[in-house]
Amino acid sequence: MVLETVNENLCVNKLIAAKKDIIMVEGDMIVPDSKPDILNTICTSGVVCIYKKEVLDEKVRIDGNINTYIMYLADDTQDKVRGINTSLDFSESIAVPNSKEGMESVMQATLKSIECKVINGRKVGIKATLEVDIKIYAKEEVEIVNNIQNAEGIQMLKEDLRVNSLVGMGENKIYTKDNISIDNIDNLAEILKTDIAIVDKDVKVSYNKILAKAEARAKIMYLTEDNRVNSIDTKIPIVGFIDIPNVTEENICDLDYEIKNMIIKPNAPEEHSIYVEFEIGVVAIVYEEKQINLIQDLYSPCENLEFNKKKITTITNKQNRKEIKQIREKVEIEGIENKNIIDVDVCPVIEKQENSSSRILYTGNLEINFVLSNQDLQMEVRNAKIPFEYTIDGVEDAENVNSRLEMEVANQDFIVQDGGVISSNVDLVMNNDMYRSTNMNIMNEIQTNGEREAEDYSLILYIVKKGDTLWKIAKKYGSTIDDIVRTNGIEDPNRINIGQKLFIPRYVKTGIAYA
Repeated sequence: MVLETVNENLCVNKLIAAKKDIIMVEGDMIVPDSKPDILNTICTSGVVCIYKKEVLDEKVRIDGNINTYIMYLADDTQDKVRGINTSLDFSESIAVPNSKEGMESVMQATLKSIECKVINGRKVGIKATLEVDIKIYAKEEVEIVNNIQNAEGIQMLKEDLRVNSLVGMGENKIYTKDNISIDNIDNLAEILKTDIAIVDKDVKVSYNKILAKAEARAKIMYLTEDNRVNSIDTKIPIVGFIDIPNVTEENICDLDYEIKNMIIKPNAPEEHSIYVEFEIGVVAIVYEEKQINLIQDLYSPCENLEFNKKKITTITNKQNRKEIKQIREKVEIEGIENKNIIDVDVCPVIEKQENSSSRILYTGNLEINFVLSNQDLQMEVRNAKIPFEYTIDGVEDAENVNSRLEMEVANQDFIVQDGGVISSNVDLVMNNDMYRSTNMNIMNEIQTNGEREAEDYSLILYIVKKGDTLWKIAKKYGSTIDDIVRTNGIEDPNRINIGQKLFIPRYVKTGIAYA
């Protein structure tokens, strides 16, 4: 006979696969006829755009480009600094076991390195290294049995759990554009270098909608018509909505941004401005926290029970911690006296993560590129590293916590001092997303299959072994926890000791298989 159960629905966002891989992107560029020959390169930078990604069976297809900027010393009588830019297109299929067409994906692409080699005065070779971090998810609807109605005599082992159930996933494209003003005395000749980062991320959850707010930080170095190098650092608002049914302001939302396309070009010289346009992809994953009273195991001393059991993995205790990490260090670089800092690129990199019992320790470096010039406007790039540590204390059971750390450079200030020393002041926004994975036993199709053959009331003497609980003992001998507690005068049913002698009341014959 099938028993009548009380059920609850849970939606699990299953992590099917996680894969980190390296993509090598290479290409050649011919210097336009309007530009002078290249004597040597000063620096090369790039911005990654992912305009298409597709989850297929056992693989993920990625299409994108790297907007590349090369600053170089021209091979002419005036030795001027000049700039050229190009787009390196790439298309890559990455093997991801267990992925299936139609599954959802979240991906981050990071430009790890980019370099340029002069082949001849009119041709350069570009080589870039991308690191892609791919996560593949699949939604699974699960029906949980919370209780059994009219379950007379049935013993149930329950556990109170707070789990994060998936409400939904959604994505949208946000388009933003602006004209960035430069100094009125500057007649812009060409763009030398561009760095774009998505910063100041924020999210507001309301009924059926996600409001995604952030800013695109644009650092642009440019050359003026009178051969001066200048730069502009500005932020452009990014605002967009994502429609997801049934979300409310009590829900938890994860957002991931990626640049899909960008246009950066000078306006007419008399406008003293630069036109920028971005297409930003935003993916939202929304969870609700649920309190469930889950049946972990059950049996009956009087009847044979049959049921199906499966184990699922879900997430619990999801939280986000955000704080500022201040780094104040001095960097010694030989031969930089009497030179000016034109531009600084700061890239925080985590090298190692250690989880202990109550804390998470990150160890990393600030990788810094200084663009310097002397009084003759000759430019060069010098590199430095500043090691740092970041600790999150007071994390319960930190050894079993999954975490993802995102870092933003909020503020940076570098001052050249005497003796080749640079005073470095950097503020990092540390945004850490944490959760635990938990395994749950899900039971369904619970039914009785006849009465168990009874015998007269009897007691057996049992000596507690390592790993025993009253539940295990009661189930093994067809007794109940209440009867064992009452017979032995146990004060705390959750505490028994190895070697302890217990009298176990029995009501059914032994040797019968239990569900």
